[in-house]
Amino acid sequence: MARPLSRRAALGLAAGLAPGLALAACGSDSPAPEGSSSGGGSSGSGSSVGGSAGSGGTRTVRHARGESTVPARASRVVALDTDALDSVVTLGLSPVGATTVTAGAPFPAYLPAERLSGTKPVGAIGQPSLETIAALRPDLILSNQVRDDKRYDELSKIAPTVLSKTTGPTWKENVRLHAEALGRQAEADTADAAYRAKLRDLVTALGGPARAAATRVEMARFLAGAPTRLYLNDTFVGSLFKDLGLGRPANQDKPGFSMEISPEQVDQAAADVIFYAVYGDAAKSDQGKITEGALWKNLDAVRNGRVFRVDDNLWMLGIGYTGAGLILDEIRKDMAPAGG
Repeated sequence: MARPLSRRAALGLAAGLAPGLALAACGSDSPAPEGSSSGGGSSGSGSSVGGSAGSGGTRTVRHARGESTVPARASRVVALDTDALDSVVTLGLSPVGATTVTAGAPFPAYLPAERLSGTKPVGAIGQPSLETIAALRPDLILSNQVRDDKRYDELSKIAPTVLSKTTGPTWKENVRLHAEALGRQAEADTADAAYRAKLRDLVTALGGPARAAATRVEMARFLAGAPTRLYLNDTFVGSLFKDLGLGRPANQDKPGFSMEISPEQVDQAAADVIFYAVYGDAAKSDQGKITEGALWKNLDAVRNGRVFRVDDNLWMLGIGYTGAGLILDEIRKDMAPAGG
């Protein structure tokens, strides 16, 4: 029987993987641990060693750890997770610092390189260097409780720090929080309008709402050293499928993070369209065992040539309007009829 994987269990599994694999195996779509604080804590006003506000004045922003007094329009921003990084770039800023998936890794390739040319790496996600961050003299730090709740007080002493509760399926809510903290609500409205227009155009290209709803779409992920995952609705990619009104296999159309399957359970991956990604060394995953087996070859999506490999970094870590727009472009290329 396929095993459902909760968002909490996903973190537990990642913790047991090899260094470097753990974080990206969960991706920035990782869940917040149950029972994590969603309020209270320090005010986050920050006895900042950072630079001055981009424009004069300050504002108070409510977030997962209480309230923070932030510049009216921040200009020196540090982003400590990939969703915050996407937000900062999408809303028109180049961050002064940002974390990377692992130490020494590049910034996400889907973001414009010129926007990150002056951005300094400040350590790995979940393990930022406070000394490096302080040296950048930020006027705002953005992250979430999943990654940085335990160091919130230390970060707030460097600069006002704003945390969302989690990431992944709440990405649009998080962008609104980031925009409020940055003083860039108008830019967020523009990004949201562009996203919704692209959704409408794509649904039309797919043949309309009824045809989209009748097409069962799946996201699978082969992970080195871990079972294969089929992603459920409480994920970033699950939220995109929902926004498009796409159908989902019945066993995946439910709350939760993902379900795990073995090579003997590939019938659980039945769908009309399968998008899949590979994380880590494919030879150390179940990809070969699954895709070379009779169960896989008998799936409707495989027999009909509707299986598409996608970029793991974009689909797992591109959490924001820029990443979402690029994923919608890929879905259109793969699923829409020629000329659609």
